[in-house]
Amino acid sequence: MSATVAEAARGPRFRLEPYLEFTKTALAREATYRFDVFTSVGSLAIRLYLLVMVWTALYAHNPAPRALPLHAVITYSAVALLMGLILDIDSTHLLHDKLHDGSIATDFMKPIFVPLYFFCDGMGDVLFRLVLVVPSLALALALVRFDLPPSPAAAAAFGLTFVLGFAVGFLLNLILSCTAFWTLEIGAVQLIVTWLTDLLGGAIVPLVLFPGALRHVVGYLPFAAMYATPLEIYLGLLPPGSYAGAIAAQLGWVVLLGAVATLLWRAGTKRLVVQGG
Repeated sequence: MSATVAEAARGPRFRLEPYLEFTKTALAREATYRFDVFTSVGSLAIRLYLLVMVWTALYAHNPAPRALPLHAVITYSAVALLMGLILDIDSTHLLHDKLHDGSIATDFMKPIFVPLYFFCDGMGDVLFRLVLVVPSLALALALVRFDLPPSPAAAAAFGLTFVLGFAVGFLLNLILSCTAFWTLEIGAVQLIVTWLTDLLGGAIVPLVLFPGALRHVVGYLPFAAMYATPLEIYLGLLPPGSYAGAIAAQLGWVVLLGAVATLLWRAGTKRLVVQGG
């Protein structure tokens, strides 16, 4: 009897199973749209072909940068496109959708940790996109020859910085989705952030090709932590002695953006509860 009372006082025990089911459901939902698989892979092939043509033409009529010869910039473009399959996902879109139609109110009535629910749903999207990487990589290898990381340490650092870059992108999207507590519509802002990420993050043009002053400025932005940092490690543009500083910068952005997202979430949910009575 005393044990039962103690358990009731502690509240319901956390169970992982429901959150794994949320992830499986999201994965099954994404897999339903099979045509998207072909369009995603086909789109990557077309973009890679166009980028190769553009870079080849530019290098044919301009002196090649010493640090980035043609084969290196083609590798950069191919790896960036493959990374984009994961980094371009808005894995927090369910939060915005539920805020828009008002169904989030019922989620707060369920015996779940709501932020973890949204995170697990987003991970279902990510797992599906990870499956797309395999045929996309095979197609990219058929179209172009690209280099491998210069060393096992560089490969490991690339993997770590890619994960941290994903975390930065996830938190940026979460912050944008949390603003929907007040604005409801965030589509225009998301387009701007996507454009800034592609341009200033090094997703399209390597930051090493930017003018000196501009390169240093954009290098301190969170967008660079998503693409430029792992890609520069992959190509060997960032020496091993700089890995720790680059990883520390990414971790700093994760902590800062995580704090902002937490504050917005708490303020937004409080506002939602107040409005709901």
